[in-house]
Amino acid sequence: MSVKVLLLLLASAGLIGAVIGYVFRWLLTLSRKGSIEVEIKQILLDAREDAKKITGAAEEEAKQKINSVEAEWKEKEDKITRAEERVFKREETVDRKQQELDQEITGVKSRIEEIRTIKERAEALVVQRGEELAQVAGLSKEAAREHLYKELEREADEDLMTRAAKLERDGMEKLERRAKEILTTAIHRFGNSVASDTMATAVTIPNDDIKGKIIGKEGRNIKAFERATGCEVIIDDTPGSIVLSSYDPIRRAIARMALENLILDGRIQPAKIEEIVEKAKGDINKIIKEKAEAAAFETGVLNLDPRLLMILGRLYFRTSFGQSVLQHSTEMAHVAGMIAEELGANVQVAKAGALLHDIGKALDHEVQGTHVEIGRRILQKFGVSEEVVKAMQAHHEEYPYETVESIIVQVADAISGGRPGARRDSVENYLKRLADIEEIATSFPGVEKCYAISAGREVRVFVKPEEMSDFAARELARNIALRIESELKYPGEIKVTVIRETRAIEFAR
Repeated sequence: MSVKVLLLLLASAGLIGAVIGYVFRWLLTLSRKGSIEVEIKQILLDAREDAKKITGAAEEEAKQKINSVEAEWKEKEDKITRAEERVFKREETVDRKQQELDQEITGVKSRIEEIRTIKERAEALVVQRGEELAQVAGLSKEAAREHLYKELEREADEDLMTRAAKLERDGMEKLERRAKEILTTAIHRFGNSVASDTMATAVTIPNDDIKGKIIGKEGRNIKAFERATGCEVIIDDTPGSIVLSSYDPIRRAIARMALENLILDGRIQPAKIEEIVEKAKGDINKIIKEKAEAAAFETGVLNLDPRLLMILGRLYFRTSFGQSVLQHSTEMAHVAGMIAEELGANVQVAKAGALLHDIGKALDHEVQGTHVEIGRRILQKFGVSEEVVKAMQAHHEEYPYETVESIIVQVADAISGGRPGARRDSVENYLKRLADIEEIATSFPGVEKCYAISAGREVRVFVKPEEMSDFAARELARNIALRIESELKYPGEIKVTVIRETRAIEFAR
C-alpha cells in the first residue's frame, strides 16, 4: 500500500513539475517576445530618423546641384550672348570693310578706264607723229615707227647711262668715306699700346740669403728646379730679385708661382721642388680657365664648351710678334662687333669668329698643320656653328670669303695686328727659333722633355734612361747638334746637353 501511495505521489510530483516547467517556459517566452518587440520598435524609430536625415541630405544636395546647374546655364547663356554680340560686331565690321572694298574696286576700275583712255591717246599721238614724220621724210609708216622707236631708245640709253655713272661715282665715294669712318673709329677706340713680358720674369725675394737655399748644395736645388720647370734661373748680384728666363710664357708663369711658393714654404729641396711645381701647374690651369671665361664674358661670346675655353685660355700665355694672342683676339672681337653692327651683319658670328680665329695657335706645336687648319678642326670637334667656322677660317686667305662676317674678321685682324705699337717682329722670330730648336730635339726617339734656355744658346734634353744608354745619349747629342746646324739659322753657337738620370724609389711601410 505504501509503495503505491509512494508511486502515486511521485507521479503527481512529476506531473506538477511538468506543469510548473511549462508555465515557466511560457512566461519566459512572453518576456522574450516583449523585448524583441521593443527592439523592433526601436529599430523602426532609428530607421525613420535615418531616413529623415538621408532625405534631408538628398534634398540639400539636390538643391545645390540645381543651383550649380542654373549657375552654369546662366554662365553659358552669358557666353553665348557675348559671342553673339562679337559675331554681330564682326558682321558689322565685315560689312563696312566690304563697302570700303567695293568703293576701292570702283575707284580702281575708274582709274583703269582713265589709264586705258590715256594709253589710247598716246598710241594715237604716236601714230599721228609717225604719219607726220612719214609725210615729211617720205618714209613709210612702218619705217617711221621703227625710226621713232630707235630715237627714243637712244635718248633713254644716254640718260640712263649718265644717271648710272653718276650714281656709281657718288655711291662709291659715299661707301669709301663711310668705310674709312668705321675703320678710323675702330682703330681709335683700340689704339692702346701693348706691353708684353716676352723673355724674362723677375721674382722679388725677401733677402739675398734665400739665393743660397735656392742654389742648394753643389747646385742640386737649382738644377732640380730648372729640370722640373724648363726655365733658366738667373741668380746674380742684383739685390732683392731672381730672374726666370724662358721663351715659353706658360713655363715661366709656372716657374714664377712655384718659386714664390717655395720661398714662402722655406723647405727648398728636390722632392719639395717637384711637389710645388706640380701644384703650380694646377694653379696655372685655373688661371687659364679664368682668363678664357673673362674674355668670353667681355666679348659676349657665351655658351662655349668648357674644353674649348681651356684651349682658348692658353692663348693668354701665347704671344704673336710680341702681342698677347688672347688680348689680340679679344680686341679683334670688339672691332669685328662694331664693324658688323655698322654694316648690318651678324654681330655674334663676327665676334665669335674673331675671338676664336687664332685658337689653333694654342696647339700648333703639338698638332701638325697650320694654325688655321688646326683651329677649324678644334671648332668642328666641339660643335661650334658652321657660320663661325667660315668666319674664322679666311683670316689668312687660306680659304675663300664665303660670308660677310669672314671679311669682317680679316679686316679686324689687320686692324688689331697692324696698328702702331701692337707687335714686334724681331721677338716673334726669336721665339719661333727657340720653338724650332725644341721641336727638333723632341723629334728623336727616347726623348722625354726638352727645354731651350740661355736665350737659345743652350738646349737641355732629358731622355728616358730605360730606353737609352749612356753611349746612345752621347750619340743623340751629336745628332741633335748636326740637325740644328743643317735646318736653322742662328748667330753664335748652341750647346746641346743630353741628361740621362736613373732614379731608384722604394717605400718603407
